[in-house]
Amino acid sequence: MSQRVGIVVPTLGERPDYLEQCLSSIRKAGDAHILLVAPKSLDASGLISTGLVDSVLEDKGGGLPAAINQGIDSLPESVEYVNWLGDDDLLAPGSLGSSIKALGQKPYVVMTFGACDYIDGNGEIVWVNRTGEWAVPLLRVGPDLIPQPGALFRKSAFKSVGGLNTDLGWAFDFDLFIRLSKIGKLHYLNQTLASFRWHPESLSVEHRKKSIAEASKVRVSHLPAWIRPFSLLWEYPVRQATLVAGKRLSAQAQPKARTQ
Repeated sequence: MSQRVGIVVPTLGERPDYLEQCLSSIRKAGDAHILLVAPKSLDASGLISTGLVDSVLEDKGGGLPAAINQGIDSLPESVEYVNWLGDDDLLAPGSLGSSIKALGQKPYVVMTFGACDYIDGNGEIVWVNRTGEWAVPLLRVGPDLIPQPGALFRKSAFKSVGGLNTDLGWAFDFDLFIRLSKIGKLHYLNQTLASFRWHPESLSVEHRKKSIAEASKVRVSHLPAWIRPFSLLWEYPVRQATLVAGKRLSAQAQPKARTQ
């Protein structure tokens, strides 16, 4: 049977235990074509033989958003709904079925998202993100509180807005959400769909300040031109509040991560 969902997993293969947990969680989340984008040096034959991966694509080295774009472009024609998942993140059991149902019932919805557990290096929950529908309008003036893990969007919508911006290093998902919100509805599902692993090696944690600064530039770039000069009134407090929140979360997760 043709699979309607495609999940791209970009990886360097440096965290094999996390990677296997990630792939296993996708299998438990529902029927999906799992495409691994990895360096040529990674031997994925074991993952294919055990059924954790359907296909592998060589990473051409253009950066993370380019690897994700490459993966989504290479998914089978039958795939209607897509997302990517970090190799240390997890999908919740049955989550894909819930997202597909919502997208199928509401043609005007271009993306679904839900609650997300933030876990430490040992898999212990340190915080739960249950932002709700109000996270969508907040994208224009505040922090991105939409959890990317667990989201699912129409492949046609992804391609319609041009995919991920490869000029961005951290806030490419934020930029995508804003662009998708301009062509359709982002629908919140009131259930936990995924887990995001918050640990020192995580890209968004390690480069937190740069990520926040880039997100600010993305947010301002989507404002009407006449409003942009006034954005300084709220951008500085938003950036500071986001930085403080991240530091608090890191403090909660760090003691448990040391026990690895």
